[in-house]
Amino acid sequence: MDDRKTDVWLIMSSIMRHTFDNVNQKGRGPADDVLEAIHAVMHRVRAFQHRVVEDLPGSPTPMDAKVLGFFARNPGATQSDLATHSGRDKGQLARLVGGLRERGLLQAQADASDRRNLRLALTDEGKALHEKLQRRRRKLAQVAADGLGEEEKQQLLALLTRVQENLDRARES
Repeated sequence: MDDRKTDVWLIMSSIMRHTFDNVNQKGRGPADDVLEAIHAVMHRVRAFQHRVVEDLPGSPTPMDAKVLGFFARNPGATQSDLATHSGRDKGQLARLVGGLRERGLLQAQADASDRRNLRLALTDEGKALHEKLQRRRRKLAQVAADGLGEEEKQQLLALLTRVQENLDRARES
């Protein structure tokens, strides 16, 4: 997507963000509002992510980007390592990894100590795509944090980390 399309999309999304569903809003408490705000932000992030990859080869999905990112940070990791890290369904991950291998973005090599395990790493094409996705992710992060001071960003990160920890504790209970 060229910069003009991105700019138009950003302008339109900023106009559209002020319209939201007021149905069933009566009786909601502050905790519901927090979850609704988090959901609304993630919905916009995902929509933006989908729009900015339209011009890339194969139009990678946000999940493709996450898998590529994992293997960029952990070259030689296995699909099991990815499942442990992400908590995602192994079947879903097998399809994702298989698709990325078919598209020439991931390469596999048998583990020297256990030939049944495949060690995965980005191909040169995978590395190039990952870099493009990272540049676009950084631009999105800049757009999202526009107007926030450094202290506000740190405070927001701390609060979101606390929310995540609360949810992790609740899941473990």
